[in-house]
Amino acid sequence: MMKLYDFPGAPNPRRVKIFAKEKEISLELINCDMAKREHKSEGFLKKNPSGKIPVLELEDGRCISESIPICRFLESLVPEPNLFGKDAFEISFIESRNRHIELELWTQIGISWVNGPIVGSMGLFDQIPEAKKASDKNVRSYYERLNTEFSLSEYVAGTRYSVADITLLSAIDFAGSMVDLKPDDNLENLQRWHNQILSRPSSNI
Repeated sequence: MMKLYDFPGAPNPRRVKIFAKEKEISLELINCDMAKREHKSEGFLKKNPSGKIPVLELEDGRCISESIPICRFLESLVPEPNLFGKDAFEISFIESRNRHIELELWTQIGISWVNGPIVGSMGLFDQIPEAKKASDKNVRSYYERLNTEFSLSEYVAGTRYSVADITLLSAIDFAGSMVDLKPDDNLENLQRWHNQILSRPSSNI
């Protein structure tokens, strides 16, 4: 069985776990304790020199890192249900929407996380309060943009569920639980989308 190096609560391994559950692919979860910096150990760095999770270890020992490449690999193994697109336009459109979320939302959540109280209590970085204030504002603005977009579209990338919905779910849930950036209740379209995606069995991970 393939192994997925994971850590409870980490959003990027969750993306892979949701994707695998949608595909009904079983993975052996290997806890990589980031609090103990196991992801920076000599043994782990041989699997991923970047020292990050997730990492998918194949049965022959080869490893793939980063959420989207891992999900692409799983899609190649189990093509249906299709989550990356079926024709040239849909593949490109889903990819573009996924990248928007990663570059415009995830990066801002990351800045707020690094400069927030949980990371601050670890004493790992010199924090910049002004950066957190700015990124918090940017996240809130992006939520408003999403709320407008979901008035016109049922899912992130059109009329059906895709990997872009998994990326957004992981971002919003992490932001809400770990960074105190839960979307406001009055963003009704975004809340409708969020509740709809959470109702999928794969999301309960």
